[in-house]
Amino acid sequence: QVQLVESGGGLVQPGGSLRLSCAASGSIFSIKSMAWYRQAPGKERELVASITSSDSTNYGDSVKGRFTISRDNAKNKVYLQMNSLKPEDTAVYYCNAEYGLIRRQAWGQGTQVTVSL
Repeated sequence: QVQLVESGGGLVQPGGSLRLSCAASGSIFSIKSMAWYRQAPGKERELVASITSSDSTNYGDSVKGRFTISRDNAKNKVYLQMNSLKPEDTAVYYCNAEYGLIRRQAWGQGTQVTVSL
């Protein structure tokens, strides 16, 4: 099993920055990739960014050029640096991990990000 705990959400003004952190524990050696998803009220959960064990990254179209995903293997953490935030970035952000031979999914509890004046 893999457990994930997010931190770093909050209220920020448009144009501001936030950095989200996700700490992984448990069977971390079996993690294949990690990702950040978000879900706004009334909308489906969408992929924000992902990073593989070989550090290959992928971003959703709406965040390209503004968000950066990175990982610190020594600390078993994944980060999401969010710059030039917009009101439409407001959502609950979830950390995700794919692990094991059959690509099981683990989710964090979510952290609220609100972009508003």
